[in-house]
Amino acid sequence: MTSLKDTIISDLTAAMKAKEAERVGVLRMVKASLMNRFIEKGGELTDDEVTKALQSLVKQRRDSIEQYEKAGRPELAAKEAGEIAVIEIYLPKAATQDEINAAVEAAVAETGASSMKEMGAVMKAAMANLAGKTADGKLVSEAVKAKLG
Repeated sequence: MTSLKDTIISDLTAAMKAKEAERVGVLRMVKASLMNRFIEKGGELTDDEVTKALQSLVKQRRDSIEQYEKAGRPELAAKEAGEIAVIEIYLPKAATQDEINAAVEAAVAETGASSMKEMGAVMKAAMANLAGKTADGKLVSEAVKAKLG
């Protein structure tokens, strides 16, 4: 079975041959990020670690989009959104709002939380319940606030 990293590298090669400039740029950036993580760790990355790295890159892009929209730069926000679309191909399916709400319900039940003071524990449990899926921390946080608030 090929690893996620190998898949990304072979897709990068295919994109180069097909002369897909935008895709090549994004995949090169992803490959560089994975290489940095590899060096930091001092060994091969597991698929889970590669997924975490990709999620981190998506989060950075989302933060950038927010900043560009505030600054009135829709063309730069659109470029970042395009990069997210390429990166998300390699991530597990994103959790739906219903799945997030269900995970938060379960987390509140597990932790017995009743106030905002326990938000951290509920967030941790909810994210654990969503393992294997890509969940936007902001959406989970909003769901927890709605449930506890």
